This record gives sequence, structure tokens and C-alpha cells, in this order.
Amino acid sequence: MIYDQKTAQQTAKFLLQINAIKLNPKNPYTWASGWKSPIYCDNRISLSYPEIRNYLAKKIGEQAQKIYGQDYVVAGVASGAIGIGMLVADVLNTPFIYVRPEPKSHGRKNQIEGQINPIQKVLVIEDLISTGKSSLNAVKALQKNGIEVLGMLGLFDYGFKLAIDNFKAAEVQLHTLSDYDHLILEAEKSEYVEPEEISVLQSWRVSPSEWKPS
Repeated sequence: MIYDQKTAQQTAKFLLQINAIKLNPKNPYTWASGWKSPIYCDNRISLSYPEIRNYLAKKIGEQAQKIYGQDYVVAGVASGAIGIGMLVADVLNTPFIYVRPEPKSHGRKNQIEGQINPIQKVLVIEDLISTGKSSLNAVKALQKNGIEVLGMLGLFDYGFKLAIDNFKAAEVQLHTLSDYDHLILEAEKSEYVEPEEISVLQSWRVSPSEWKPS
């Protein structure tokens, strides 16, 4: 769910400007899942741009305060959201932890890294929401340790129906700075792609697992 429309549009503009999000309908990318996609997103690139990373962290921090107040620990989902999660925690002046996809195979075999007491509440930060599987695995790891998860804030959401259903089933509230709809609006406005490619980008999101380039 988008919390602020102006922020959503500006975030999409920034991510396109620095090529954190790339659109290429004519020569689609192949995701790790095997899906063919006209979009590739690596929001970690934003960390290399101080002005933009500070903007993103500030806006997530503002949303966090408006929705959840301030009494919680910030948790980043490893590894993509560790950087932005730390920045948000710094903005909010709150403790920070991060959650691995699975426990380490050695040492203390931690899945949750950092200091946290089970009585503390957690706000999870994510950089990208696709199907929601890895994001919700982090939530499950926290809950398994008796930690209350308030919700999740992210940078960008593809808006897949599968993800919407997954978050609903897990009863986890999700807000993101921007999403696919605002990205397409910005791409069209800034002439980032050709007009005829907009329909391709829109059709892909309907059934991404089955989509094939024409």
C-alpha cells in the first residue's frame, strides 16, 4: 500500500535516474526464478548516492513514525535491506538488527543478528517486494523467537497478486515508498521507454510467471 503519492512518484523518478530500476521490454531480463521480465530492480544501488539514500531513509522514517510511532527495533531483511535498514534506524535513532534468510551453519548459528529482547517490538524494512516469500520468511523468523512484528515498510513493490495474497494470509501490514504503477507513470512521463512499450510493461505484471516477450 502506498502511503504518500508525491513520495511514490519522486521515489520512482530517483530509482529510474540512477538505474536502480532498469526497464527493457525489447530485451527482457531473466530472474533467478527463471521468469522473463522487462524490468530489473537493484535498489542497493541507491546506497551509492548520498542525496538519494538520505531521501529514501528520511521518507521511510517519516512513514514509520506516522504509522507506528517510535517504540520499536528496526530490522533489515538480509542482504538487500541491511543498508537502507541501518539508515532508517539512524533516522529514527532506534536499535537495528537484521534477519538472514536462514540460520548460519557455523558459530552461534544465528538467523537474527544483533541485540534484541523478546519483549521489544520490531518494524521490518525491505528494499524490494516481489512474491513476498523472502520478506515474510524474515517475519516468521522473528515471530518464531517470540518477537512481535508491527509491520513492514519497503522501498518498492511490484504489486503482484501473489504477494498481496501472501501478506494477507500472513496478516502482515505492508507499506512501500513506491510501486510498479507509479514507476510506469514516471517512465511514461519522462519518456524512459517508447510509448508502445508501456502496454508491454503493463501486461507483464498481470501474469509474470507466464509472460513471454513478443
